[in-house]
Amino acid sequence: MANIKEIEINDDFITLGQFLKIADLISSGGEAKHFLMENSVLINKEEDTRRGRKLHKGDIVEIGSEVYKIC
Repeated sequence: MANIKEIEINDDFITLGQFLKIADLISSGGEAKHFLMENSVLINKEEDTRRGRKLHKGDIVEIGSEVYKIC
């Protein structure tokens, strides 16, 4: 099983676009749409390409071989 990286949030949720920035996968919010068009992103085992998708504590995000847990 992959090593799970924990991403801590202080609010009730963050958007997928915000997550990509926090996880250092993109450098600006403007890159989110392009990133999501070129990379498969699974949220709780379901593919999603909406940069506004809300992520809550406990959600699991998989991008390639990387696995992240929202905490």
